[in-house]
Amino acid sequence: MGLPNAMIVGAGKGGTAILRMLKETEVLDVKAVIDRNEDAPGIVLAQEAGIPTGTDWKAFLDGKIDIIFEVTGNPEVFTELREAAGQKSVLIPGSVAFLISTLMEEKEDLIERLKNESYKYDLIFNSTDDGMVVINKDGIVTLLNRRASEMVKYDRKKALGNHIWEVIPSSRLPIVMETRRIEANQEMVLENGEKIITTRIPIIDENGGLIGAFAVFKDISEVVRLAEEITNLKEIQTMLEAIIQSSDDAISVVDEAGRGILVNPAYNRITGLSREQVIGQPATADISEGESMHMKVLKTRRPVRGVPMRVGPNKKEVIVNVAPIIVEGKLKGSVGVIHDMSEIKSLNRELTRARQIIRTLEAKYSFEDIIGQSEEMQLAIEQAKLAAKTPATVLLRGESGTGKELFAHAIHNASDRRFNKFVRVNCAALSETLLESELFGYEEGAFSGAKRGGKPGLFEEANNGSIFLDEIGELSANTQAKLLRVLQEREIIRVGGTKPLPINVRIIAATNVNLEKGIASGTFREDLYYRINRLPIHIPPLRNRKEEIPLLCERLIQKINQDYGRNVEGITDSAILQLQEYGWPGNVRELENVLGRAIIFMAYNETVIDRKHLPELKNKEAGRHGHIEMSEEGRGESLSLAEMLDRYEAEIISRTMQRANGNKTKAAKMLGLSIRNLYYKLEKYELENKSMQ
Repeated sequence: MGLPNAMIVGAGKGGTAILRMLKETEVLDVKAVIDRNEDAPGIVLAQEAGIPTGTDWKAFLDGKIDIIFEVTGNPEVFTELREAAGQKSVLIPGSVAFLISTLMEEKEDLIERLKNESYKYDLIFNSTDDGMVVINKDGIVTLLNRRASEMVKYDRKKALGNHIWEVIPSSRLPIVMETRRIEANQEMVLENGEKIITTRIPIIDENGGLIGAFAVFKDISEVVRLAEEITNLKEIQTMLEAIIQSSDDAISVVDEAGRGILVNPAYNRITGLSREQVIGQPATADISEGESMHMKVLKTRRPVRGVPMRVGPNKKEVIVNVAPIIVEGKLKGSVGVIHDMSEIKSLNRELTRARQIIRTLEAKYSFEDIIGQSEEMQLAIEQAKLAAKTPATVLLRGESGTGKELFAHAIHNASDRRFNKFVRVNCAALSETLLESELFGYEEGAFSGAKRGGKPGLFEEANNGSIFLDEIGELSANTQAKLLRVLQEREIIRVGGTKPLPINVRIIAATNVNLEKGIASGTFREDLYYRINRLPIHIPPLRNRKEEIPLLCERLIQKINQDYGRNVEGITDSAILQLQEYGWPGNVRELENVLGRAIIFMAYNETVIDRKHLPELKNKEAGRHGHIEMSEEGRGESLSLAEMLDRYEAEIISRTMQRANGNKTKAAKMLGLSIRNLYYKLEKYELENKSMQ
């Protein structure tokens, strides 16, 4: 099976980066690169690679393209591609492509840095006049620099990978590894007759494990020459100080008592401390956080490497390497090299934050996931799209299981807050005290068991994002008052706190109860109702849009197949007809439950849901219609006038509600009643409908 086919639309900087990445990884077969500018860098690169190019993507969209990268940055092009591609091709938007492009650029930059560092090290090793040879713990040569190759008369490339005794038969490096003792300034005669002065040092890690050994050696004639040139200690000190002063890495040197004797300009720059603040002072003078590595090395006489610390008044993050200074077996002090890690740490933090945002983005659905062809559903979707473009509070109303949370996800993902947090809260799932502390957070000591330092609430967590308050009608009066403050003042006060905290949160509320009835009964604040009801969206129940059941079944079967690992292909027309005859009091959630049960009990060789697989579906409304028919038959019963009037009034209201498809506002207008009066009569005659307005 061949690689998936891909097409890149947009050959600018982002498109070029995507093309390079796909060429390097070879996970996709790029069939075409499209851009209106025929001289775009991505077009040129594609032509060099023999990839077809063009100015119009439509000519290449022949149904064989599996993945399309849209990197033009033009929303119109993205929309056209999405409509043209349909379900056959995966369309990756520019924002994702931009992220990939950015990561590729960072990768190339890091690789370039690594190459530069490697080049610097090679340059240093091969430009020195000292011969250097390094072996691993098995005695295999891993490094032989240019000068060493010249002195031992052995080709550098051939030496690598061979045992040290094949390159230098008289080498004592294996013996140094056994004894783990340094052999300093030892005279040695090579096989070619040259005399050298060599220092052999075992390489031991910080845990005491043996890594290998290395030797540094000079031609003895060169040592004599240096001894003649450097006649006194002052000249040696001057030379060493010049080297240290010119280093880009911060260097500090302390004496055997741990007092500073030398620092270079790079050290002053990184730590923010002047020379006077360090020279003559204890080794701990520059430390903000952590243990003094100078003092540790002076105590243990062992080097330390790669220790993270913070130094100076600005608490600069650094990595420290410190080694002891031992002269003729006597400890004379220690030298430390400090590497500034602030920039790398900053890049790592930004990358981690970007990954966390991608990983914790909780709004999963978009408007493309909402199935709706009926007039009522289309109106709800259009209202939701309009709501996504404004920061106004949205109230989603509808029966349980109609998809209110799906709408909330879609509104957040279509808004300018989509890259920030989407927090979901079920107001009915938590007790009053727990809900209040979860929503608004609490201060330390606010109540028994409160965490030390307090805890931020969900409103703070959702700052600059959206918070979805499901079943808002279940909020207590006290929590309603606090929520009203959030809507009015855009600030919260933690439980047990007094200081208001400003927040910027978009509230999406949902309810399946009648808030107007709650206002009338005093369980819901009228002022809060007017605050959250600025942009109400009514989601119709499934019984009012049964024509959408086939499409819903198709989507739900795909989802259930993924969840249960099944391969059900569809549902028969007779089964669809049976589903359409049912009233669906539980709406889409109940439909998903019914299909899930049917698939669970299907044999693995069955791939289509039929009527026999569906559970028995009984309409709860049948009893109500039977009651009305009985009232017709019961006209001859011995009833008082008041009873007969009540029965007749109930029958008229029931039929009007059916004609209005459960819309209480419409039914109230048809009957010439106020909405409150209609609710009263629905409750009186036990005709309460689950349809919400």
